[in-house]
Amino acid sequence: MSEDRIITTNPRKGFMLIEQTYEKLNAMKLHGMSNSLKERLGRPDHRDLAFTELFGLIIDDEWTYRTNRRLKGRLRNAKFKEQASLENLDYTTPRGLKKAVIMELAQNH
Repeated sequence: MSEDRIITTNPRKGFMLIEQTYEKLNAMKLHGMSNSLKERLGRPDHRDLAFTELFGLIIDDEWTYRTNRRLKGRLRNAKFKEQASLENLDYTTPRGLKKAVIMELAQNH
């Protein structure tokens, strides 16, 4: 039985169950899953998803959360002098850079 069905059958009991679930996820340091669950249960277009589909999306969100967090930590520890991004590349300087090639390479990360 999915959490959103519990909430609609008995609002008070469902609210308590989902709040306990959020607390447990956060206690286990699964913050990405906790945030994803809150967001996805609140979206009307996700209410009809099967449990396995919803669970898969929530797991993907946790994976993305952790990957992004690791990347931010590595960037912070690298202590780069300047923030750089592909969008800020100057193609007018004669270095032989072609925007189309750079954008194609960026897609193949």
